[in-house]
Amino acid sequence: MVALPPPGARGLWLGPRRAVTVEPMTTSLPLTGRVAVVTGATSGIGAATAQALVAGGAAVAILGRRAERLDELSAALASDGVLPIAVDVTDAAALTDAAARIRATLGRVDLVVANAGVMLGAPFEDADVDEWDRMIDVNVRALIRTGRAFAGDLLAAAAGGLPADLVHVGSVAGHLAFPNYGVYSATKAAVAHLTRNLRAELGPRGVRVKTVEPGLVATELGDDMRHEAGRAMLAGMREQLASLEPGDIADAIAYAVAAPARVNVAELIVVPTRQG
Repeated sequence: MVALPPPGARGLWLGPRRAVTVEPMTTSLPLTGRVAVVTGATSGIGAATAQALVAGGAAVAILGRRAERLDELSAALASDGVLPIAVDVTDAAALTDAAARIRATLGRVDLVVANAGVMLGAPFEDADVDEWDRMIDVNVRALIRTGRAFAGDLLAAAAGGLPADLVHVGSVAGHLAFPNYGVYSATKAAVAHLTRNLRAELGPRGVRVKTVEPGLVATELGDDMRHEAGRAMLAGMREQLASLEPGDIADAIAYAVAAPARVNVAELIVVPTRQG
């Protein structure tokens, strides 16, 4: 005999003890209505992340130094909700101006992916100190300023009960030791601990602060390091360990920001299987 549901029961009736609720079907994309910013969007993880967020339904401002790359990406994404802005994120005034333009064009921002970064390796005693300064400027100072430029937007979104995300793209180098990459690793360790502290500060007010930390990824990162032997070694490691593709990291970011507002995927390490 099949047990019939009592009058007024909702969901799939499985007998007198329990019922399984059937969620209503929806055709909305998971990021519909959200306004995102992605820095370092001219290539690699940034470009792939912009693509993933647009595919999820978000409007996305794509930021980077190379205007022609941004225009190409914007054309490829073929969405009215994509806003390319050529800006050097180490320029605080320019970043503030970009934030104002984004608000005026797309609306209040509720999703920020601070992805811009540089990786310049060399033996400590031989390294060009200008490369150290560049890594500190881009990987730390610019990342901090990016979060600050949109902090008010994120807090306002969260206060309205909406999801709000500040995503820092870090690196496994922030936790591990790599010869010839001491300063780079130090910048990524700073990102990791900054994220934890901002999570403690902003999380109680509803902003999800998270770090996504890739291992080896097949991108342009490191291509411009001046140490020739270092470039060759990096290329060899990427081939040997079967590097991730930028889309792998973009998928991880898209997953984390599409979670319900009550869920924060706080620290996500994504590495090639062979990297261990």
